[in-house]
Amino acid sequence: MPATQATSLDRVAVALDTADWDRFESWCRLFGPRVGLLKVGLEAFARWGPRAVETARTHAAGVFLDLKLHDIPNTVAGAVRAVRGLGVRLLTVHAGGATPMLAAAVDAAGGEVGILAVTLLTHLAEPELGELDLPGSAGDRVARWAAVAAGAGCAGVVCSPREAGRLRALLPRPFLLVTPGVRPAGTEAADQRRVATPAEALAAGADYLVVGRPLTAAADPGAALAALARELAVD
Repeated sequence: MPATQATSLDRVAVALDTADWDRFESWCRLFGPRVGLLKVGLEAFARWGPRAVETARTHAAGVFLDLKLHDIPNTVAGAVRAVRGLGVRLLTVHAGGATPMLAAAVDAAGGEVGILAVTLLTHLAEPELGELDLPGSAGDRVARWAAVAAGAGCAGVVCSPREAGRLRALLPRPFLLVTPGVRPAGTEAADQRRVATPAEALAAGADYLVVGRPLTAAADPGAALAALARELAVD
């Protein structure tokens, strides 16, 4: 059963990115009772679908389904309605769908699921924006798309920790800022570029910190989680 006592890990969402069922289930058992959310992403959902969500729910205080839906409004609305029965707390769509798609997702959620708009993936920076012929800086792009998401009624956005401070000044709580690209002290950035430490992300205004490989790929995931708890507990 999920823990009920508040801890420094309540604002952590552990990313369960694997296609190995035994590993997925063991992560649910280890991390679920100790953190705020378990994040079921594309890899696990593509392999097992609702079974992955159901298993995560049995161990977690809440489940964050990260599918980054991006299609015409009618299709996205249908997918959101299908997700409503799974009992997830948060669901991602892509901010690139603009107001018609975002608003359709929010309407389809019916207040039962919080819709998060993904702004700019954390492996992207100005060179990739130039390649895509998207003018301006990464920060400007994220701020613009976050404003569109807020206007469409989304519960929050997914952004890198680098943009969290700017967005928090523009979009006060209860609007949620969920930040991947969080790397505890001493861990590698890997394929993500716009990263920050957990303390930096929280100080910037993040509500949930998405942490994956620094925990799940650690030689001792339990010890890595304990180290993260200590890092977050430092004032």
